[in-house]
Amino acid sequence: MNTTPRTAANTAHGPADWFTGDVYIDPISSPDSQTGCNLSSAHVHFTPGARTAWHNHPNGQLLFVTDGVGYVGRRDGSVQEIRQGDSVWIEPGEDHWHGAAPDHFMAHVATLQVDEQGNGSTWLEHVSDEEYRGDRK
Repeated sequence: MNTTPRTAANTAHGPADWFTGDVYIDPISSPDSQTGCNLSSAHVHFTPGARTAWHNHPNGQLLFVTDGVGYVGRRDGSVQEIRQGDSVWIEPGEDHWHGAAPDHFMAHVATLQVDEQGNGSTWLEHVSDEEYRGDRK
């Protein structure tokens, strides 16, 4: 067993290349070559309407919604509502996006396993307003 004390990492504003709207990231854990742990996790806070760009993960991603109401979208155009307490498993290589509903904040813990080269995510284009709305209109 190895316990890592909480670091003094400050909340970071999500980069504009990866997000639309205001998103704030609180790091939880990073891959650690000393322990061999290759997990990365963060508590991500989305303001109403904020969302990720399209992206995928070589080893998949687990989201656990800690607060609010949000959405997860897939390339087929489907958009699923997610709420506090929900868990979402995103398959390896699956293009997707996630973010807050237009009238709610949403926060989740995002956890993923990096690949052998240390890559955890491939970021793609921004989600359009039409893609964000999905079939909800």
